[in-house]
Amino acid sequence: MNGTVAVTGATGGLGRRVAERLSAAGADLRLVVRDAGRSRFLPGSEVAENPGGYADGDGFAAALDGVHTLYLVSAAEAEDRVQQHRTAVAAAARAGVQRVVYTSFLGAALDSVFTLGRHHAATEEALAASGMRWTALRHSLYADFVPALAVPGDGGAVIAGPAGDGRASFVSRDDCADVAAAVLLDDSGAWDGRSPGVTGPAAVSLAEAAAVLTEVSGVPVTYREETLEEAWASRRPSGHPDWEIEGWITSYTSIGSGEMSAVTDAVPTLTGHPARTLAEQLRTHPEDWAHLRQA
Repeated sequence: MNGTVAVTGATGGLGRRVAERLSAAGADLRLVVRDAGRSRFLPGSEVAENPGGYADGDGFAAALDGVHTLYLVSAAEAEDRVQQHRTAVAAAARAGVQRVVYTSFLGAALDSVFTLGRHHAATEEALAASGMRWTALRHSLYADFVPALAVPGDGGAVIAGPAGDGRASFVSRDDCADVAAAVLLDDSGAWDGRSPGVTGPAAVSLAEAAAVLTEVSGVPVTYREETLEEAWASRRPSGHPDWEIEGWITSYTSIGSGEMSAVTDAVPTLTGHPARTLAEQLRTHPEDWAHLRQA
């Protein structure tokens, strides 16, 4: 790998993992963060602070000056998320970035059931039109997100949503980071213009995911099917805006539609090890479900 690799979201759950792997491989790293005080030193790295995030195109372009390859972690959910991404892509091109590896979503399409799948598809379009080399790593739902779906209650927890018997190929963020590092370190052009799905080893229903979470955590977790009307009614009291609630609900309806059921061999092919199962992920990271025992 020749040239500097910039990693955005380097203090977050995915960007941090990727930065650590690239540092261990000896890459010339630039960690692009909103708050330099939250970053930690990694060998071979420098920090570029960009408080305005992707919405500040000039600030982001300045942070990328001299960068060859950009690992672009998708922005946090926001009403203007697609515009933030377009601004970031344009800023990267203006800064002279040669190559972008973007964190997209499994089955991203402009007509996805999942709201965020549509956002990612629009971002992929912007990348394709940018003139830069690009790869979109289409992650499935993160396995470490499963415990967050479970709402603690008396004597257990419930995952409730309109997913029916649909299945999702939950993937470990550890595996996503391993895949990203492999692609970022391979500057041969083999991954240019490609959008591989990055998934776990099997697709499971939410009822099966609840059973796995029960087995690993020791807390009884069940899945309860909701209608769309029930899903909206149960989430509206949260006070979150409708666009955000729609994203939550369509993550379930997307599972129900089959959009998240694909299983690929990207993890073993790129990393040389099998994709971690949901149970393996949960056992490795008990901090993800500790809240269920504390409730």
